[in-house]
Formats: sequence, structure tokens, C-alpha cells
Amino acid sequence: MNKKIFSWALYDWANSVFYTTVMAGFFPIFFKQYWNTESSAATGTERLGWVLAFSGFLLAILSPTLGVISDKKQMKKKLLFSTMLLGALCTLGLYLVPQGDWISAALLYGMALFMASASGVFYDSLLTSVCREDQYEFVSSLGYSLGYLGGGILFTLNVAMTLNPEFFHIVDKAEAVKISFISVALWWFVFTLPLLKNVPEPISIANNKGILALTIETWNELKILIQEVFSNKNLFYFLLGYWFYIDGIYTVMSMAVDFGLSLGLESSDLIKALLITQFVGFPSAYFFGSLSKRFSSKNLVLIGLFIYFITILGASRISEPWHFYALAFIIGLCQGGVQALSRALFAHLIPSGKSGEYFGFYNLLGKFASVLGPLLVALFARYTQDSRQTILSLLILISVGAYFLYKVTVPKPV
Repeated sequence: MNKKIFSWALYDWANSVFYTTVMAGFFPIFFKQYWNTESSAATGTERLGWVLAFSGFLLAILSPTLGVISDKKQMKKKLLFSTMLLGALCTLGLYLVPQGDWISAALLYGMALFMASASGVFYDSLLTSVCREDQYEFVSSLGYSLGYLGGGILFTLNVAMTLNPEFFHIVDKAEAVKISFISVALWWFVFTLPLLKNVPEPISIANNKGILALTIETWNELKILIQEVFSNKNLFYFLLGYWFYIDGIYTVMSMAVDFGLSLGLESSDLIKALLITQFVGFPSAYFFGSLSKRFSSKNLVLIGLFIYFITILGASRISEPWHFYALAFIIGLCQGGVQALSRALFAHLIPSGKSGEYFGFYNLLGKFASVLGPLLVALFARYTQDSRQTILSLLILISVGAYFLYKVTVPKPV
């Protein structure tokens, strides 16, 4: 493995700690218990929901523009560094937010989440320039694998700090959580440096237009891009299938806490389940990448979706806490592999020289892939009145997604 490939993959190791420690681990609970102290928990949930919705919507709107600008101005690395630095600084700023100041906490978190997601647009688009086409699957899986491992390692340390603050000479648990935000910011910054040093900026045709002119031009080109997608049967089938199955996967991930709470699990039990997913996801994502050397990435994703199908059926029968841990283990087995190979498969299907533009659209689709799942869950919940049965609605998304993916013809690497 050469230095360029490893340095690129290391960015997954760098920024996954934000999603693990901050987004999934500490911020939602800490926001309610420390910053949102003057109002009810329901109000805190509503406020947090608005932050997530606005950040996701803003990225969905801007990601195609960011992708085109990174292509035409040859700024993939500069924009990655800028969004990473701003995201890390916002995360660092959470340490300084005093108790009860929910507005500052929400603003900093929303900005950090936006920057983390935006940096992923530029990171993903660099995949096509760091390796040969026949290496996309392995390299993409390597990134996800390192992301699971890095996120799991730092999160384990952060959890240890909050459970035993006195051992780390920290005043209390609240201070330990805030120090965890500092550790995420530093980790994110330091481990991005190898990519900046060792991954070259892809060469493209220079464009001297200003950012505003390019932004306007982007929306005109987005219409052309959508027409290209519709005219390319393979690409259309893939994106349609991806939109369905990734929506199902994201909804499974987002419902994990609700399932745990319905079983009466404590927050420490939920953290353990998250750690199980992280550390199982590390070797599993790498294993999927290794298998891609012998088997079609499309078929491997289909296998992963079949595992999800069986897992969803099993989740509807959960009755004991250990079932929840088993669910976390199985999800860890296939989650990273499906995500990594989907990214690689998309890279095979897009035109060369337009990776930023197409991955901007890919990320836009990913951001909007959180609509049908919650809607189906809500409808099933109304008619079944059983939280365990509602997850069966996601079988529709997984099945439809797998159907359209099956219709995709994967081009042979050149």
C-alpha cells in the first residue's frame, strides 16, 4: 500500500471521531442535561432536531455547488482543509460554552456538523485520483475500516474519562465530556495532515470565473447533470436503488437508541452497543474490501442488504437486552461494507474528471435519504401501536433498493 492511498484513507480515521464521540455519543445527552437546563427534555429534543434539520438541509442545497467549485477551481484539498479546520474549531469551542447556554452550543454543533459533512464531499471526490479504478473497492473499504477503528478507539477513551474522571485527574463527568470535545478537535486536525501532505490535488481544466459566477453556473449544470443521470440507465438504477436502501440503513441506525430504551437499557448499555458496532465494523469493512478483489462489489452490497433484511426481521422479535447487543454486532458486520462498496461502485459509474460534481450530487442524495424511512415508521407505528413491529416497514426500502441495484451492470475496470 503506497503512502498516497493510506494518507487518503486516514481521513476517515480523522473525522469519524466527530460522528462517534460528538454526534452519536455525547452531544445529544449533554445538550439536554447541561446546556438545555431551563426547559423540558421535549423542548431540548425539538431544538436539537431543528439544528440537525437545518444543517442537513443546508448541506443538501450546497453540496453540488461545493463539488463543482472543487472541480473547476482545483480546490479539493483547500476546501477539505478549510471545512475540517472550521469544524474542528467549532468542536473545540463547545468546551467554552457555559452551562445553560443552549443557543451557543446548538450553533457551534450545527456548524461543526455541517463542516464535517461538507469535508466528506471533497474527501470522497479524491478517491478517483488516489488509486487505479480496479482499487476503488479496496481503498474505499480501507477508509471506512480505519474510520470505525479510529472512532472506536477515541470513543472508548472518552467513555473511560466520563466514567472515571478522577482517574484522569478531571474534576467531574461534565468536565470530562467537555474535554472529550477537545480531544475530537485535536484528533481530527492532526490526522488530516497526512492527506494534505501526501495526496496531490487532481489536475483539471482551469476556470477563472469567480465563486459567485460558478455558484450560479452550478445550478444550471445541475439540471444537465440530472439529465445525464436519467440518460445513463446504469447510473440511474444505482442512484435510485442507493436512495432506497441507504434510507433504510440510516433509519435502522437512528432507531437503535429507541429500541434500546424500549428494552429498558441504561445509557451505559447503549454506549456499549455503539462500541460493539464500531469495533466489529473495523475488520468487517476491511474484509468486504478484500473480498471485492474476487467478487463483484454489486453482489457484495446485495449480500450486505440481505443481512440487513434478516436483521430487521430479527429486530422485530427483540425481547431481551442481549438481543440488542446481537443486533449491534450484526449491523457492524455489514454497515461499513455496504457504505464503502457503494461509494466505490458509484466511482466506477461516473465520468472521469467530474468526481467533485458527481460526488456532490451523491452526498445531496445521501442527505435527502432520510425521508421515507421515518415516514414509513410513523405510519406503521400509528397502525400497529408496537414499536418493535414498526421496523418491519424498512423491509420495503431494503427490498426496493436491492431490486434496482440488481439491475445495475458494473463496468469492468480499465
